Amino acid sequence: MTHLDSRGLSLSTMSDRAAKYYREGVDLLLSAWPGAAETLDEAIAADPDFALAHAARARLHAIRSELAKARARIASAEAIVAQRGTERERSHVEILSLAINGQSAKALEQALAHAEIWPRDVLILSLPLGAFGLFAFSGMADHDQARVDLCERHAGHFDADDWWFLTYRGWAHAENGNVAHGRALAQRGYDLRTNNANAAHALSHAMYEGGAHDEAEQLIANWLPGYDRTGTLHGHIAWHSALGALERGDPERALAIYADYIQPSVSAGMPVNVVSDTASFLWRLKAYGHTVPAGLWEAAAGYSRRYFQNAGFAFADIHMAIIAAATGDRAAVEQRVAALTGLIEAGSLAAGPVVPAICRAALAFAEENYAGCTRILEPVAAEVVRIGGSGAQREMIEDMLLLALMRSGEAVKARALLDHRLHRRPSPRDTRWHALLAA
Repeated sequence: MTHLDSRGLSLSTMSDRAAKYYREGVDLLLSAWPGAAETLDEAIAADPDFALAHAARARLHAIRSELAKARARIASAEAIVAQRGTERERSHVEILSLAINGQSAKALEQALAHAEIWPRDVLILSLPLGAFGLFAFSGMADHDQARVDLCERHAGHFDADDWWFLTYRGWAHAENGNVAHGRALAQRGYDLRTNNANAAHALSHAMYEGGAHDEAEQLIANWLPGYDRTGTLHGHIAWHSALGALERGDPERALAIYADYIQPSVSAGMPVNVVSDTASFLWRLKAYGHTVPAGLWEAAAGYSRRYFQNAGFAFADIHMAIIAAATGDRAAVEQRVAALTGLIEAGSLAAGPVVPAICRAALAFAEENYAGCTRILEPVAAEVVRIGGSGAQREMIEDMLLLALMRSGEAVKARALLDHRLHRRPSPRDTRWHALLAA
């Protein structure tokens, strides 16, 4: 009997139990839902020679930044698939191995080629997609469009009720500016599988991009209690709610959400999320004129020292620099800038000069050198997209430029930027700032 995965592709296992747990485990992985690890472990226990189960488990280890475990597990998958596996499975395992072992450019190239032959191999198709996918972290300036193009290229291969594809297709469109269409797709994906953190995340992003801040907060308030705190996106989705509280001028509520769900001591999120969410929330809190309670920056710095010490991961680099700048560690920022400059000179930093520029601007802003911050950021503002992440995450850098313009007396430029933002996406905070400039 030939066993199939959840999208109809054959699996090299003779075990009914292994195939069943693999299908369930991959769907839990793709929905960022607790239980994926245990379910995939059941698949491996049922068939220790099931290469794809080992590969999916390796992918989950990598998502959690458990790199030693991920590399050991993918090595097991490679050894097995060389002896027992189809052409698709060998390609599948090889691509995951490339991604896990830091060869992201080659992994992206091969994932796209793989999708041309096996578009319904969703664990591979998922790799280029999302805010932290291979496209987002490729250094490309047009990665938002690239995700849309990839989804549309393969849309005909998916059923109209494929919850996973609807979620990522919707997120791609919303991030690329087609917000109404993206929201409708994400809503359909969410309705089909509500126990899907990626769908709740995609839908909240679409609402945010459309200026529906109250709806986004209500969605999260209703949905988050049903998502176990061990879920990898629990803290990050709460971060969106905290930003909503800041939008409406309620720092007390924002800080309560941060204390309960986001700060490093309570979050079970991926390290890249914990570092970026803590840095960006605390930066916004202070930049918007509120007090950061004693110890919060130091706690974020203490956590971040366990990760991303080596420069070269652009998205992490800028958040590490923001934490260092906020805690007065000028030397750490300067060391990171020097390391990033060396990588650029060696041709090995895909995102390019915008990364050290943002780090230097963050230091200037923290030191209240607002004119210096604007001189650094203005020339690279159009390149910020290269760092990856989502529009909501990158908005912090735009806020940095906007506030630096306001505080250095560049009112005309600040109003122009605010006018553009208000046209693109209504925001209570931008409306308040616009009124302040007009006074």
